[in-house]
Amino acid sequence: MTQPVPSPCIDICRMDAATGWCVGCLRTLDEVALWSALDDDDKRRVWRDLEQRRAALPQRDEPAPATGRRGTV
Repeated sequence: MTQPVPSPCIDICRMDAATGWCVGCLRTLDEVALWSALDDDDKRRVWRDLEQRRAALPQRDEPAPATGRRGTV
C-alpha cells in the first residue's frame, strides 16, 4: 500500500494578490479548499504544478520550502 500524498501546507497561510497563490505553499484557494477531497493522482498533479510555480518565482533570499509537512489541509 502506498503512503498518502502529504499536504504542501507549511502553516504560512496568506494569499498573494498578484499571483493568487498562498505565499507559504503556492497553492490557489481552490487547491487549498479541495485538498482533502482530491484523490492521490490529483494531489500529485498539484505538487507538480507547485514545482512549476516555484521555478517561475524570482529568486529570493529564502526560497520557498521544497516539501510540505504531513497534514490534512
